[in-house]
Formats: sequence, structure tokens, C-alpha cells
Amino acid sequence: MDKYSYIANAHGNYLDELFKAYKDNPNSIDESWKKFFEGFEFAQEKYGENGVATTDAIATPKETAVRNLIYNYRSWAHLIADTNPVRERRHHVTKLEIKDFDLSESDLDSEFEVGAEIGLGKATLRKIVEKLKKVYSNHIGFEYSHVRNSEVHEWFKGKVEAEGFDINPPKEEKRRILSKLNEAVVFENFLHTKFLGQKRFSLEGGENMIPALDRIISKAAELDAAEVMIGMAHRGRLNVLANIMGKTYEEIFSEFEGNQEVDLTMGDGDVKYHLGYSSHMETTSGKKMYVKLAPNPSHLEAVDPVVLGYSRAQIDDEYKGDMGKAIPILIHGDAAVAGQGIVYECVQMSLLEGYKSGGTIHFVINNQVGFTTDFVDARSSIYCTDLAKIVDAPILHVNGDDAEAVNFCANLAVEFRQRFNKDIFIDMLCYRRHGHNESDEPKFTQPKLYNAIGKHPNPREVYVKTLKERGDLDESDVEKLDKEFKTLLQNRLDEIKQNPLPYKPQKIEEEWNHLRRSKVEDFDKSPDTSISQDVIDKVGKAISEVPKGFKPLRQIEKLIKDRKANFFEKKELGWADAELLAYGSLLAEGTIVRMSGQDVKRGTFSHRHAYFFDSNTNEPYCGLNNIQKDQQPLRIYNSLLSEYGVLGFEYGYAMATPNALVIWEAQFGDFANGAQIMIDQFIISAESKWQRMNGLVMLLPHGYEGQGPEHSSARMERFLQMCAGENIIIANLTTSANIFHLMRRQVMWEFRKPAVVFSPKSLLRHPGTISPIKDFTSGRFQEVIGDDYVTNKNVKKVLFCSGKVYFDLLEEQSKKKAKDVAIVRVEQIYPWPQKQIDAILKKYNNPKLVWVQEEPKNMGAWSYINMRIDMDFEVVARKISASPATGFSKVHKEEQANLVKQAFEI
Repeated sequence: MDKYSYIANAHGNYLDELFKAYKDNPNSIDESWKKFFEGFEFAQEKYGENGVATTDAIATPKETAVRNLIYNYRSWAHLIADTNPVRERRHHVTKLEIKDFDLSESDLDSEFEVGAEIGLGKATLRKIVEKLKKVYSNHIGFEYSHVRNSEVHEWFKGKVEAEGFDINPPKEEKRRILSKLNEAVVFENFLHTKFLGQKRFSLEGGENMIPALDRIISKAAELDAAEVMIGMAHRGRLNVLANIMGKTYEEIFSEFEGNQEVDLTMGDGDVKYHLGYSSHMETTSGKKMYVKLAPNPSHLEAVDPVVLGYSRAQIDDEYKGDMGKAIPILIHGDAAVAGQGIVYECVQMSLLEGYKSGGTIHFVINNQVGFTTDFVDARSSIYCTDLAKIVDAPILHVNGDDAEAVNFCANLAVEFRQRFNKDIFIDMLCYRRHGHNESDEPKFTQPKLYNAIGKHPNPREVYVKTLKERGDLDESDVEKLDKEFKTLLQNRLDEIKQNPLPYKPQKIEEEWNHLRRSKVEDFDKSPDTSISQDVIDKVGKAISEVPKGFKPLRQIEKLIKDRKANFFEKKELGWADAELLAYGSLLAEGTIVRMSGQDVKRGTFSHRHAYFFDSNTNEPYCGLNNIQKDQQPLRIYNSLLSEYGVLGFEYGYAMATPNALVIWEAQFGDFANGAQIMIDQFIISAESKWQRMNGLVMLLPHGYEGQGPEHSSARMERFLQMCAGENIIIANLTTSANIFHLMRRQVMWEFRKPAVVFSPKSLLRHPGTISPIKDFTSGRFQEVIGDDYVTNKNVKKVLFCSGKVYFDLLEEQSKKKAKDVAIVRVEQIYPWPQKQIDAILKKYNNPKLVWVQEEPKNMGAWSYINMRIDMDFEVVARKISASPATGFSKVHKEEQANLVKQAFEI
């Protein structure tokens, strides 16, 4: 059969479409057709449209074969590259031999025009293969064939083939690499000798990360970046703090010695390998860089979205949208980057409008073991970095023993990031000299590997040998560097032993210097957060009008009409009006307001409508962006379907911008448990552990309305269980004025606290939540709201409650005309407003006190109140339950009616 019959049988239009797709993106079509069209283009180039040669060259089918060999090296040679310093690579089937392309040794000295493809011009096959091997199968495995953007693909290929052939950094760069590598190796050896058996999660085996990080920061400065934010786990963290961040050796040794006088008024503290730091660093080019290392918990990769949010905030606020100014760097372990889903969430959000931060440089310390788990048990993918492919991020697999190859990858990563504002991964294959920590025995589980590691020279020894063999360095230079640095470390340790350092709190970022820590008395009375009538009118006008020619949906036309009536005729505002007024008033004052979460532009319950959309064109319009000329824009983004990553991002954003109002809204409150790590490890405890304040607001829709176990409770009990030291605000509100004042209070306090608001669902449109305009032009947040209905002297019982159940109790009170039963709303449950409650109780004559909640007795606020609040409460609640709520509507109604009835009868 004719071997070209498949072409003859193909439909002409189909071929045209395939060729067009190939021209747009060669990687978008099947590989066999791709090779066919490459041959076709080659023939056109050499022979012209009519098959007549356009040059004197005589082309043969072997030209196409060599071209295909080049293509395969570009695509697959990373699978055989010499990237593992301590063990053989797994076998992968690759077609990279000349015989795979019907070429033989007799062709090695034949010249081929296609050599121009890799920058050689017309060259022998021998030279072509030699360059391909040097570039693609040496100490760096370049993985980029998955990149579908032709501009990015061609740029990367050009850089690799032009500069990756003969990696030879300038002499000063070599000296810098050796100096930083010397610091890294000697520092680890020194700690291992002086603090034997103490946990430090050493970098030994991966020390080339330190000169690489140094190069990334220096190169970033050369390319006009102003700051980097680093997120990393514990492995190598002390080395980074000392030899990159500039934390003094005295401070680090003092933490090992444990002889500091601790000041617990500043919080409970954390172990030394979780702490953050910030410093101004002068780079090799003489430029200054603001370098920050985020504090992090032991939960691997949890810090990733925090770093991304922080960097985006700096880009928005400090650098006015310039993505090139702030660079996030995430340092991963191989087991964690492959195993922790939060990394996927971060990569997936990297190009989204609301979450992009100009591209992250991911650096993997790939020591091939996760605690005791070998990499073959840690992932199904070939590489730990395979998730990079979901956003077409290039990957550089590099041998951690080759300092100059790692240095090359660092330079290339920064250039790529600054040019394309996209993620890039460096996968540095190395090893872990000790076990997971220094007292762990790794030979229990990897005896063969650790026998090899025990005999393997450290990266500094490897590099020194290379420098000596090339004649780049004298023996005396190496000995001098080693001796001077060891002496410096010993002197610092001796000084600490003789003169312990006084306690000082962790260094915080400059942006927070104008704020103070809170005091207990700060919560006795909220600050005045009212606004003028003029501001109310401006915001009201902005959100109740649309541009000329804009055609909203009919339902939105009614909503706009109602908004206008609320602001300018009725002069009373419902929940959505008040919420938008809070944001608008802050935007007009120049305050950043950022909000994200699933469906937040409209709101899960269709109440917010921060944006309108033209019914014909789908063009968006945001009234809050049109209040006045000198205002901030509203930064509101519908998020990807993630809780953990997005909440972490918003926490990081708020961490960078203390003067911004940053809000995350859950679709339903109980979905917050998908972000429990972020809540526990950062939001609740960061101020105590790391002295890091944060003003993030979490809106968690909560309320028992018969929607079943998964859409009723935001798990208030979990948050209250973790309350201590005024660490967080817990609020469950019933008036529109209170949501307005709470939001403004977040940025008007002289300190910052995270706020968890158990926000309403059905109450969003309940007439009882409406507040008159005067409550916005005067006053402040009300922690407790008393009862104006009762006759004070006759009150025998006070029902304390919080949130939606108040309206059920109010209805019963009105129905019974119960003037002797007062209902008091606790709008802020933590910090518990005892002084405000005492002021209300003074009106009554020793009444019975009852706490009423719609949650089961073992949930909601009761456990906290019963254990922590010194008041003689009886309780009315649903029965103790494993599930938050019944799934049967009829049962729900019966339970709700019974608890309301019981509250008045108890």
C-alpha cells in the first residue's frame, strides 16, 4: 500500500484546518501531523512552492529526520538528563538515539542545514548531537514542550539553546556563589556540632538553594523589582534567615541556647523554624531589595496563598499595579508540592484577574524523601512538579550538586517571570543528609540511599573541586573563606553564652509600625464610625443609577428603583444598602476595599448586586466605582471554587495592607471548614504566635431555616473555643446599621483584629433589620442591643440571644404581649461585652437570665458561655446532636417552635 495514502485520502478542507491550527499553535495537533507539517514547511523553505530548490542546498529526507531528532530532544531529553546527584534515574522510554530516526554513525560527519534550528548554522550531525546533549541531557532537564503559547515557547527555547550550552558565569558571580555556598554549608555544620541533636531541619545536601535564592533576589533587583516575599516550610529555614534575610547569628544562637527572658505579654511565641522576618538587602548590583519571609505553621504549603495575597496587595497598594515590582517566591519540598492540594489551588488561581500576582518563582528542594516515604510512594506522576503544566509553567529540573547550573536556573527563572508575569518552577534534585529532623534515623527506611549519601561530598566540596580543576580558584582562597566564617560563628556563640540577648518581639513589616496592640479596655466602647449625610447621598446616588444607554434586567431595574427610594425617600436602609454604604464610604475616603469569595459580586442569596450587567451586551457596571473622582476602586472578585486557597490569599492581602478592608465571604458558612487549616494556624493564632495582627473579615452565612445539616451552621462553637486574649471578633448581627459600623470599625481601630461575622440569609431582606439613616450619621457599633418594648420595673426574665433567633423570640413576645420578658441581643459574642450587658441589666430587678440559641446545646455559643462567662444562665437550645441540623423541614419547624415556646415558659 502507498505509504502516503493517508494524505491522499484526507479531505482537503480538513487538511487546511489542521494546517491552520498548526500555524497558530504547533502543539495543539497530534504529534504525527505536527511532524508532517514540519516536513512540509521544510520542503517549502528548501524547494519553494513548485518543488524547485530555492538554494543550492540539496535537501534529503534525512534533514527531516535530524529535525525530528532535535524536536525529540527538546520534548523528552529531560527524562534522561543527569539531574540526580545520589542515585540512578528511573528508566523512561525515549527516542533520542540517531538510530531511532533511520540515521547511522555514517551520517555523523554529514552536514545538515537544520543545524540552524539550534543556532549552529549548517553543521555536522555529530556537532548537532553534541550540542543537544550538552543543552538538554546534562545537569539541567528543561521541560517546556507543554507550553502552548508560541511566543513563550519560542522565547524559552531560544534562551535555553543560546545560553544553556556552555554555562560559565562571570568570575564575580562564581565568587558570590562560593561565598554563599560556604556560608550555607559551614553554618549547617556549625549548628550540627554545637547543638547536637537539637531540631533544626537542616539544609544539608540542598545548600545550593542559598546561592540560588541570593541570585534570584539579585537578578530581580537588576530587573527593577523592589521586593520579594518568600514562603517556605521548616527545611533550611534557619539558613535562609541567617544567610539571606540577615537575621543575626546572635539571635539564632540565642534561640538554640534558650536563655532569653521571655515576655509572654507579647504572646505565646513559636518555635524558631516557624518565625518570619523582614530586612532591606543590598544586592550585588548595589540595588536595595525589601526581602520578607512569611511566618508559617508546620502545615506544609499552608503559607503559599498567604504569600501570593501579600504580594498582590503590595502590587495593588504600594506599586500601583506594577506586577514587576513585587515577586513571590515559594520554596517547596518535593513530597509537599506533589501531595498538598493547596499548591494546585494556588497554581490554578495564578492567572485569574482577582488573584494573579505577576507570576511566582517556585523552588523545590527535592530531597527525594518525604519524612520516611520514598518518592515512588509519594506520587503517581513522573515529577513532583507536574502540576505546573496546568498553567503551562516551564520547569527546570536541575542537579543540586551543580552550583552553576542552579545559578543559571535562578537567572532564567527571574528573567522569565519578569518578562511574562507567569509562574515558573525550579526542581532542584538533591538529598537530605540527616533524617526528617536531626534526631531521626533515615536508614530505618532508606538504607541503600543513605549509605550512598554518607559517602557523598557536600555541594561546597563538589563546587570547590570544579573550580580548582578549571583553575578558577586557589586552595588558599577556599581555606581563608572557611576559616574566617567559622571564627565569626564561634565568636558570636561565645558572646551569646556570656551575655544573653534581651527579649525583643519579632520584627514586623514597616507597614504596621503606625498601629499598636489592643488593650482589654479598647472593647468597652467602639469608636465613632458614623459618616456625614453628604457621603450617604453620594454613595446612594452612585449605587442607584446606571450610565445612559445601559440596559439592566427588569428585576434589576426594580432593585435600582428601590435603592433610590431607600436612600432618598424612605431614608432607611436594609442590609445590602448598608453594606454597600460601608464600602462606598471607605472607598471615598481613599481606603482600599477588597472582597472575594464564591459569587460575591451578586451574593449567594442575590442581595448584594455590587455589579450590574447589561441585558444585551453583558457589559458590567459598578456604581461604587463612580462615587467621586479621587476614590479607590472596589476590588470585588468572584473566586474560583476554593475555600482554603482563597481565604489564605485574602489573609495575606490583609497582612500586607493594614489600612485596607479585606473580606472573604463563604457561599454558606459551614463551607469555611474547607479552610480550617488557615483559620486555626493563621487567623486565630498568628498574633499570639508571631505578633502579626490582621484585620480580615470573614462573612459566614449562618442561621437555622430548614435547609438541612450542610446549610445551617457556620460552626460558631469552633471559633469561640479558640477565643483568648482578645484575638478575634465574633459577631452575629441583627441590624443593617451594625454591619455598616462593624465594617468601618475594622479600619478605624488603632489596632487590627480578624472579625468572623455570622451573616444572615433570610434576614438579608427581613424588615426588622432595617435601620434609619440617623443610625449611620451618628453612633457606633452596638455590641449589645437592649429591649425598648418591655416595662423595665416589671421584667422578671431576660432572654439573651444572638442573630436570627431574636426575630422568632420577638414575634412570640409581641404575640403574648409579654412586657415582663425582655429580649437582649448580644451582637458581639467575643470579646464578651460584659460592661455593656451590666449597664442593661441595671434597669431590671434581679431577673432570671436565660440564654436562647437555635443551635444544638453542644454547638453554637452555649459551651463558651457556660464555661467562660460568669453569669447565672439557664439555657434553651436544640437537643445535643452529632449533626448541626435536621434534614426534614417539618421537624425543623417543630423544633424551632418548641424552643421559642420553651424560652417564654422556662
